[in-house]
Amino acid sequence: MKRPAINPDAKPWYREPWPWALMAGPAIAVIAGVFTLALALRSNDGVVADDYYKRGLGINQLLKRDHRAKELGLAASASFSGDRVRVVLAGASDVPGSVRLRLVHPTRSCNDQVVRLRSLTPRVYEGELKRVDSARRLLVLEDSEGTWRLTGTWNRAAESASLTANP
Repeated sequence: MKRPAINPDAKPWYREPWPWALMAGPAIAVIAGVFTLALALRSNDGVVADDYYKRGLGINQLLKRDHRAKELGLAASASFSGDRVRVVLAGASDVPGSVRLRLVHPTRSCNDQVVRLRSLTPRVYEGELKRVDSARRLLVLEDSEGTWRLTGTWNRAAESASLTANP
């Protein structure tokens, strides 16, 4: 039996490009998997609530608050200037002494903020905002007792927003 001739110019396997090209795909998949795992463990998505069933039951209470605001004929306009917000309330004759404005981020609850508004005149309220990024916000205006609420949307680029009762 004849032995094959050994090529003295042959390179070792690790000096050839094709084994590295074959190993690159699985290596990239492992690195991407580790990165994705780290990202998932480090951040909270904030979309899925732990108490989703209780929140679902609470929707009827929220709808009652919307209907109450509609019965009172309430509406409001919010004006934003720098770190200040001014709300002018229109409608019912019985005006609350204090109201709160919630700025709700569409996906990240950690970016939500509650602003307690103090009364300047019987229908004008003002408060101070924390830093707000450029994302669109859902605005929720409610009295301190939680008997009614008004909602609207606001984009940071706009100077004002309207809030109405949504039955």
